[in-house]
Amino acid sequence: MVRFENSLEFAKRKDREDVLSDIRERFSIQENVIYMDGNSLGLCSKDAKEALFHVIDLWEKHGIGIWDVEDSKYFLYQKVLGEKLAQLINAEADEVTVMTNTTINIHQGISTFYKPTPERYKILVDDLNFPTDRYAVDSQVRLKGYDPRDAVKVIPSPDGNLISEDAIIEGMTDDVALILLPSVLYRSAQLLDMERITAEAHKRGIIIGWDLCHSIGAIPHDFKKINPDFAVWCNYKYMSAGPGAIASFYINKKHFGMEPGLAGWHGNNKETQFKLLNDFDHELNAHGWQTGTQPLFSMAPLEGVLKIYHEVGMEKIRAKSLDITAYLMNLVDERLVKYGYSIGNPREDHKRGGHVCLVHEEAYRICKALKKHGVIPDYREPNVIRLAPVALYVSYENVYRLVEILEEIAINKEYENYSNTRTLVV
Repeated sequence: MVRFENSLEFAKRKDREDVLSDIRERFSIQENVIYMDGNSLGLCSKDAKEALFHVIDLWEKHGIGIWDVEDSKYFLYQKVLGEKLAQLINAEADEVTVMTNTTINIHQGISTFYKPTPERYKILVDDLNFPTDRYAVDSQVRLKGYDPRDAVKVIPSPDGNLISEDAIIEGMTDDVALILLPSVLYRSAQLLDMERITAEAHKRGIIIGWDLCHSIGAIPHDFKKINPDFAVWCNYKYMSAGPGAIASFYINKKHFGMEPGLAGWHGNNKETQFKLLNDFDHELNAHGWQTGTQPLFSMAPLEGVLKIYHEVGMEKIRAKSLDITAYLMNLVDERLVKYGYSIGNPREDHKRGGHVCLVHEEAYRICKALKKHGVIPDYREPNVIRLAPVALYVSYENVYRLVEILEEIAINKEYENYSNTRTLVV
């Protein structure tokens, strides 16, 4: 059992023992700021910045010739990055590509696989997933002429916080054609058993896709074991590839022969792409689901930060993430519960993602007060302060200081100085 101590010296000792401590220097950590929002937008790394500036310099020097430099690397950039990302989820190199954004990639996956029949036409979802997933599902159902109130099967949460895996499996009835679920719930940090759920879906002949937005870069996945049909994720949270960075798309190689639901000229076979034929010559791998020209400035920072991920390895990242989130929860139990704070995420390592769900009835105003103290948290309705001690750049001392500040805010009731009126970006 992990033993933690409630002292600043203990936090400093943990930092001295941290095998990832040197990596912090490669991120742009601002003075007097405790950044706990890496599960929403990761910090900029020096590696990402250098990679972006390199591509800008190439454009400045070569113009359109940028597509030919470095052995056509940037014309094939999606393959270069896809191969690097595939290693984080133990997938085949050609099963992962980078393109567009998460929402469009959800549309791509569903439009490819959703082939409703009168007997099997429903899409199964949960009621706690991030809203963009539901928006995409509902609109795809409408495009097929169905009413989402009938064709979208929602598995309800029993408590508004967690989802029952048994309920998901029980919901896999004969009328379900496709399933879309999150690997980690964005609000409560619950980590679902992807391998079990995927196996149960396939037993019933159901296509299943996963949204990895809140797990990629924090949790190692083994897609050779999980064996999903498709998956999507963004790269700007734990992956720290920048605001609105290019997103990723995985498709199982057993489906390479399928026609993309949304076809575009960059999904064409590279051998024939510039023949500009009107008949689509589909590239038979994940890159065949590309649509338009790749945005190099959105992709380059991802290449930079992937250097760090491959240098460190997901196992070390996950080990520290589990330890430092457990440390944070321990301090909450020791010092904050008496002030109305509580933990809303699962405690077990195998059920917990990379952030801590801190619950308080004054969560929104506490978040405002935290920012005044130089802490950057994340708020989610109705009462959740999301805190992500990202393994690559958050220290144990940061966590200790954070809890001190949360305690001070509660003792002095500083949150009463702030309005409950929501700002444009919460």
